[in-house]
Amino acid sequence: MLYAVCSVPLAPIYKQPGFLGEMSSQLLFGEQVTVTDTSGKLWLKIDCNFDGYTGWITRHQVTEIDRPATVEPLLVTELLARIEYQGSAMHIPLGSDISSIDYRYIPAPPATENESDTNKFVRYAMMLLNAPYLWGGRSILGIDCSGFVQVVFKLCGIPLLRDAHEQATQGEAVNFLQEVIPGDLAFFENEDGLIIHVGMLLDTHSIIHAAGKVRIDKIDNHGIVNAETGERTHKLRIIKRMN
Repeated sequence: MLYAVCSVPLAPIYKQPGFLGEMSSQLLFGEQVTVTDTSGKLWLKIDCNFDGYTGWITRHQVTEIDRPATVEPLLVTELLARIEYQGSAMHIPLGSDISSIDYRYIPAPPATENESDTNKFVRYAMMLLNAPYLWGGRSILGIDCSGFVQVVFKLCGIPLLRDAHEQATQGEAVNFLQEVIPGDLAFFENEDGLIIHVGMLLDTHSIIHAAGKVRIDKIDNHGIVNAETGERTHKLRIIKRMN
């Protein structure tokens, strides 16, 4: 039997595997599940240990555990609590279960006087780190790739269009990865040459983007490389500077 725990603030549960299907429920951070189908590359079928609910979630949003915890639940009673978990910060919602989680509370990062534009991009992007992926989402509790960069740039006073292929029509092209600065946007294409993904560059070799959750991965001249698995996940098409 395979068990897992929700490791993002909020994980959507779908009736069928696929982002365009109906979302029927959600897992809160720390809630545990029994995995009943692992045959898909991206999707897992699960039974929720809390209420017995069955549905499909993406692999990126849970972490495998040896067995379900038997301790009494310790529930978050704040509307949004900011914690450090597995070495990075995230906001978790009211009702999250932190009884079996190794965490610590942390304050939100303060703004500094005379902060540069590039620092603002990075600061706001990092505040969304570990936000769960949600098709069409634009908030800390669920966000997609273009919604992520749109919100970050909105906070920095730069309006972006909604979808990645629309955003790619904005700004000025950066010719080489070696010339990027923090806040430049990288756009990625599918096999048909259509732009289907976007992320924000932190430097010449790392990118923050929403894929399963908001995460930091490696990037080279060919595209994104998953920092954990080494798998190449997205093919680079173009880099744009918006400010």
